Amino acid sequence: MPNKRLKDHNKVKRHGLSVILVHWVAALSTFVLIFSGFGQMPIYKRYMVDQIPGLSWSSDYSVTLIMHYWAAALLVAAVAYHLVFHGIRRDFDMMPRRGDLRESGRIIMATFGFGKEPENDKYLAEQRLAYAFIGLSLLLVIATGIMKVLKNLPYINYPEGLTMWTTLLHNIGTFLVIIGIFVHLSAFIFRANWPLLPGIFTGKIDREYVKRRHEIWYRRIAGKA
Repeated sequence: MPNKRLKDHNKVKRHGLSVILVHWVAALSTFVLIFSGFGQMPIYKRYMVDQIPGLSWSSDYSVTLIMHYWAAALLVAAVAYHLVFHGIRRDFDMMPRRGDLRESGRIIMATFGFGKEPENDKYLAEQRLAYAFIGLSLLLVIATGIMKVLKNLPYINYPEGLTMWTTLLHNIGTFLVIIGIFVHLSAFIFRANWPLLPGIFTGKIDREYVKRRHEIWYRRIAGKA
């Protein structure tokens, strides 16, 4: 029976529909969270962001608060589904492995023409590290965000020190997420990573690219390993 990932002679299936949907729900909700989170501060009015056509609502605290809560609910649902889905399937291809930092260095050097890339699995070492960095940062944001929501309930009171640390860690987590997203997207500046872009929309990437750059994964799905 032929491998389902190799049905198309020119493409290889990298992601299923479930993974694509969860990725975009998490990505879009995170961007809304960042935008609405900064909207809780007076910076949009101070820097006249609310004067931009179509963004007059951005300095309205009640609007950005509702946006923040709905985006948070979507993110929590996406993260929970992601963890359960991959946990049940025992699909841990994105988890960091020993030696990923060293391999990432080799991949980056090869991108600039120095040396040769190591053989890669389904995900590059740098992708696995980015996944862990962004994932842990999101979990920090979610955990502290839940604590901040609970604090707003009338029958829950935190000590002043705990409130301060919760807010501080929430803000740190937010900036770590922003840094992680920036580094993650910066990878697509390099031409070598362009063939991966269709995968986040269609779930499929070029077969020859997989054979050339993801040798370990290709051998496994082709039944040659």
